[in-house]
Amino acid sequence: MHKSGFVNIIGSPNVGKSTLMNQLVGERISIITSKAQTTRHRIKGIVNGEDYQIVYSDTPGVLKPAYKLHDAMLGFVNEAFSDADVLLIVVDAEEEKINNDEVFEKILKTKTPMLLLLNKIDIFKSQEELNARVDYWKELIPNAEVVPFSALNKFNMDHIQKRIVELLPENPPFYPKDQLTDKSERFFVEEKLREKILLYYEKEIPYSVEVLVTEFKELPEIIRISTDIYVMRESQKGIIIGPNAAAIKRVGTAARKDLEVFFQKKIFLETFVKVKKDWRNDDNQLKRFGYR
Repeated sequence: MHKSGFVNIIGSPNVGKSTLMNQLVGERISIITSKAQTTRHRIKGIVNGEDYQIVYSDTPGVLKPAYKLHDAMLGFVNEAFSDADVLLIVVDAEEEKINNDEVFEKILKTKTPMLLLLNKIDIFKSQEELNARVDYWKELIPNAEVVPFSALNKFNMDHIQKRIVELLPENPPFYPKDQLTDKSERFFVEEKLREKILLYYEKEIPYSVEVLVTEFKELPEIIRISTDIYVMRESQKGIIIGPNAAAIKRVGTAARKDLEVFFQKKIFLETFVKVKKDWRNDDNQLKRFGYR
């Protein structure tokens, strides 16, 4: 008997979905920062056992759309309902509801096996407080099995993984057993640069940025990569580059070091900053950046 299935992770922004994904996969597939809306795409990570294959899927945080980019991100969340064999709903210990009514209704109506994972439980001062919060979510979403855990401290992770395997349907593997993800090498370069921009810039800048790899050439001793970093206004371009190009050099150096570890090879990384006005509301640009 062999089990295989799609296990899709859904939740509000910044509740620990990407940390959970990386812990479950055992590799840093999703980028993680303290800022909300870090994840923009649906990212799959594949875990193989002798008699099972789990295809995990990280999704953007559930939010109320403010522009077309958000609509596209929410589309990835809705996709996750349609093809899930198991749903993981991640909620913060202090969270009291899913902040999108349409998604909440889908959760209540789904027949898919579902674990509601209560994260960041370290804030509770007693077992009674934790039990009260578990009971709250059991009453709010009665079709879910509520499991307290800590993504950061790996508390209860073994139990979660065991329950996931138990809930998987019988299937042959969907992917080759040595495959880690469905995303391309170019995608991980783009995400790594975007991660550094999220870390090093404040306010609206990180949310106005998109990254596109224009060249990825692997040679025996080195990988040569060229990228375009898009912003929405000329003033943002100046901030990204910084005085004497110091800011963009910092981003490029940090990304290159991480990529050399990821690819296990020397990296030559070029970055060019360009302006694409209001790309977040431009259907053609969203398609170009992989959101359609």
